[in-house]
Amino acid sequence: MKILYFAWLRTTIGCTEEEITLPDNVTCVKEVLNHLRSKGGVYEQALGEDKVIRVALNQDYVQDDAPVSNNDEFAIFPPVTGG
Repeated sequence: MKILYFAWLRTTIGCTEEEITLPDNVTCVKEVLNHLRSKGGVYEQALGEDKVIRVALNQDYVQDDAPVSNNDEFAIFPPVTGG
C-alpha cells in the first residue's frame, strides 16, 4: 500500500510517502490507521486518537469502514478549512 502524508502530518512523521505491506488482519481504513499508530513514536503522535484527520483511498474520501488492499493509495491529511 502506498501511504501519502500531507500538511503537518508530513512534518511530524518526517516523510511525504511510504510503501507498506498490510498484515492479513488489516482490512479497512480504521485498521490501517490503528496499524500505523501501533508503530509508536511519530506515528502515534501524528495519528493519535485525538487528532482530526481525513483519509482518501485511491483519491476518493472514505469512511473508517471502507475496505483496503495492498494495491491502494491511502492518503492521510488534516481537514481543509477555508476562509
